Amino acid sequence: MPKQHGHEVPQHPPPWWPADEPWPPAGPSWRWRRMRGRFLWRVALLLALLFLLVPIAIGFLGFLGWLAMGKFGGGPPFGNPSFDGRPHFLGPFGFFFFVLVVIGVIAAVRALRGVTTPVGNVIEAAGRVAEGNYAVRVDEQGPPEVQALARAFNQMASRVQTHEEQRRSLLADITHELRTPLAVIQGNLEGLLDGVYPRDDAHLAPVLEETRVLSTLIEDLRTLALAETGALELQREPTDLTELIEDAVAAFRLQAEAAGVTIGAEFEAGLPTLDIDPTRIRQVLVNLLTNALQHTRAGGSIRVRCAREINYGVDSVSVVISDTGRGITPEELPRVFDRFYKSPDSRGSGLGLAIVKNLVTAHGGVISASSEPGKGTTIRFTLPVSA
Repeated sequence: MPKQHGHEVPQHPPPWWPADEPWPPAGPSWRWRRMRGRFLWRVALLLALLFLLVPIAIGFLGFLGWLAMGKFGGGPPFGNPSFDGRPHFLGPFGFFFFVLVVIGVIAAVRALRGVTTPVGNVIEAAGRVAEGNYAVRVDEQGPPEVQALARAFNQMASRVQTHEEQRRSLLADITHELRTPLAVIQGNLEGLLDGVYPRDDAHLAPVLEETRVLSTLIEDLRTLALAETGALELQREPTDLTELIEDAVAAFRLQAEAAGVTIGAEFEAGLPTLDIDPTRIRQVLVNLLTNALQHTRAGGSIRVRCAREINYGVDSVSVVISDTGRGITPEELPRVFDRFYKSPDSRGSGLGLAIVKNLVTAHGGVISASSEPGKGTTIRFTLPVSA
């Protein structure tokens, strides 16, 4: 039998194991398997104790009745002359022993109830979750193994509730985002067909532009869905991040000059080659630069800095994009990476930074934002040197 984390692993998965997941799992240790074993042993010992004590208590109760019959029935039981009608020395000792047995039975029953009641609560709560009540929680009580089970159930229910709320919010946001371009397309096409508008480029161009908006939105939603579910496949290859950043900055230079914004990049010497998906990281840079340029007024600047660093023993390359735009308020800052969250003056769909965060995370990196209203915003993300 193979071993994993120092513990034996069965060759075949249990019946409840998903058919599309590999066995044995490559994830955490077998803490839950050991905990389940201890729980089963605990219940088995309690049941064995009950099966042992209950017959003893019943038998000893019969023995005391037998003694009573010998005392009050007019003669010694079974004709034994040693029973002369007075309490035998076994009487006090037997009564004490019987009391101990009864106390043991009561303690075993209470202990068994202390195990079965919390498990029953989890079973009932699981049924409510199956019916769609994701707000149900159970008290963490009972033995340590049962408390861990209740804690895991509460965490699972909390995640299911969060995902359900996100799903509903996502559907509402998608509906809202699709409504505007569809309304523009429908209004223009109806005007063209009814003869209200002439069929010229001036009236066909908005229709084409809105179809591009829809196409971009759909592609962004697809990318975000794949990234959030872990199904996004990265086409990793050795990439010079310096060249990638230079190309992205060069693509925005004309647009920045037209807006009166200076843009530039600084690089630390000797940066290593990274094993990344260049298309996805270019998408990260484009989204961040687009966002920075959109919120930077004329006379401002955008700077990209790239350097190597080691944090908590992790060798990585950091990319910092800072602008001198209007900044982000403390209330808005914690939500900048949320889906469909955007400032009132934003012209985008609110998916750009959410996609950026998920793409960076898919590469094993970390992203953060800092800002001060009126002084600009800084977005910083890291990419590990070795994935």
